[in-house]
Amino acid sequence: MFFVKKNLFIFDNVEEETNNMHTMKRYLYSLCMLIALGGLSSFIMQEEEKPENTINWLTLEEAQQLMEKEPRKVIMDVYTDWCGWCKKMDKTTFADEKVVAYVNENFYAVKLNAENPGKINFKGKEFTHPELARALRVSGYPTVVFFDESFSRFQPLSGYRQADEFRKILEMFNEAETEAGK
Repeated sequence: MFFVKKNLFIFDNVEEETNNMHTMKRYLYSLCMLIALGGLSSFIMQEEEKPENTINWLTLEEAQQLMEKEPRKVIMDVYTDWCGWCKKMDKTTFADEKVVAYVNENFYAVKLNAENPGKINFKGKEFTHPELARALRVSGYPTVVFFDESFSRFQPLSGYRQADEFRKILEMFNEAETEAGK
């Protein structure tokens, strides 16, 4: 009888431990779900919280279409994914509120990844991105190419520029092209 009670006692403990394990699993599952939902909601919030004060970057095709309706000068940021100075220019110069305001008011801004193997149409001709970068005399990164309102004149400017210097260059180019167009 003692043996039966002992087995019964052991069985009771096993059943109690099994219940505790199920309860623990439920708590862990709930905790994991809360963490996952919290991470998902913060990711969604990050996607929605894009700064309002950014340059309105376009593709080259979009800029060409807009030029037909409302001609403007164009700046093209020619970059590569591996270029550290390109990334720095994105984070600093192209994020500066004065640069952003001036570019958005006076230019169409285009981004061109010089190593993208895809095709692009420019002025009725088809290029790969590297071919277009070479045709625009891009020799290093980052390079900003300045265009007049008809894409007939262009000037590449290689190298990283701080925000104040870049804004002055934008103003000088805008004034010079305005005078040349008169």
